[in-house]
Amino acid sequence: MEMLPFQIIANVGTARSMYVEAVEEAERGNIEGARAMITEGEQCFVEGHDAHLKLFSRELGPDDVKYLPLIIHAEDQLMSAETMKIVCEKFIDMQEELQSLKA
Repeated sequence: MEMLPFQIIANVGTARSMYVEAVEEAERGNIEGARAMITEGEQCFVEGHDAHLKLFSRELGPDDVKYLPLIIHAEDQLMSAETMKIVCEKFIDMQEELQSLKA
């Protein structure tokens, strides 16, 4: 139980970092590389999401209450990574369009 929130946080944190790196890659003009980084980040996100499903597929007992702040933090990180992906994908699309207009 106690490791699942950490697995969520670690995996979605990595995903979020990859999404930001993808935007930076797009800014350098490498749209294909940026999209590959988004895909790689999605794989990390899925691992975090799978840990989230495992966490909530089990019944929490009275001893698990002490983990609630960590679980809440993990869920917050999960949601923010998902939002970051959406924003970064839009930014990469705009960067691609901008580059095509400059060409």
